[in-house]
Amino acid sequence: MKQLWILLLLAALAACQSHNPYVADSKPLPPAPAHSPQQLDRSAYPAAPRDYGRYRTWSWQRLPAGTAWASSEQVQEALSNALDQRGLRPYRAGKASDLKVSAELRLEQRTRQVREDYGSQYGHNRYDDQYGMWGSAPRVRSYTEEVMVLRIELFDGQDGQPIWSTSAETLSSGSQSERAAALRNAVQQALAAYPPS
Repeated sequence: MKQLWILLLLAALAACQSHNPYVADSKPLPPAPAHSPQQLDRSAYPAAPRDYGRYRTWSWQRLPAGTAWASSEQVQEALSNALDQRGLRPYRAGKASDLKVSAELRLEQRTRQVREDYGSQYGHNRYDDQYGMWGSAPRVRSYTEEVMVLRIELFDGQDGQPIWSTSAETLSSGSQSERAAALRNAVQQALAAYPPS
């Protein structure tokens, strides 16, 4: 048996010593195109970071539609005040605006889960000789609630490219004044990260 292993090992070593039929060969690189030294290919580089400081004025790209929860005027007023707090002013007639603003308000449903642990706690008291068992059973309750989702999109006024979008949500219940306050809060929450750093 030992001789068989030695013969197999010698055969494997002899196979390693044989001539390799594969030869390394490569062709030279083709010459660069004639226009390459004079022309810069900008597609090979990432886009320059956007300068949000140059945006000073805004106008509506599309007026927000009203809903049963909030009127179009309420959405316009809340958004206009929030943009004003960020240094963006409504454009003046006769001039093009730097930004175009679009806002949408829609009702959606969310499923929430609440976990509550019920049970008794028994155990060993190390100061005396009492032993026992312990345990609890989780109780998970699911409920559905309606929320208002506000989506805001900002577009460049020159080329129409989207430059920023955000959304926020708030509960859809409450009185008219509570809903107006919730709308203002949702707009502030949505625009909290503008301008991006």
